[in-house]
Amino acid sequence: MIIKIIALAFVIVVCVMLIKQYRPEMALEVEVAGAVVLLAYILDLLKEAFTFFDYVLSVTGLSGELFVVLLKIIGVGYLVEFSANCCQDCGNSSVASKVLLAGKLTIFALSISIMKELIELIVSVMQ
Repeated sequence: MIIKIIALAFVIVVCVMLIKQYRPEMALEVEVAGAVVLLAYILDLLKEAFTFFDYVLSVTGLSGELFVVLLKIIGVGYLVEFSANCCQDCGNSSVASKVLLAGKLTIFALSISIMKELIELIVSVMQ
């Protein structure tokens, strides 16, 4: 699967480079379309991650809410990175850095519930 994704990425890069020479105004559209196709392939890989998390939940007996928060954190991380890279590719590094900052703050806010659970677990073990 990863070989297909890498090969597709190389094809997209070559197409974008060729299109930039003859129709520079179309290069961004081709790049975005290629990125969407790559994301579709990548989403297929997420099935394995969901299976693993389901296994961990069943074995450990952890709350499903923690799993949901963890998935949100992972999702925010990937979406922020993708968005910041798109901004960077368009030449807007200032906007990209603001997107990254917003993502970091969002991840921190989402992780507060996990930190609370961890502290409660530590306190209960110590008593």
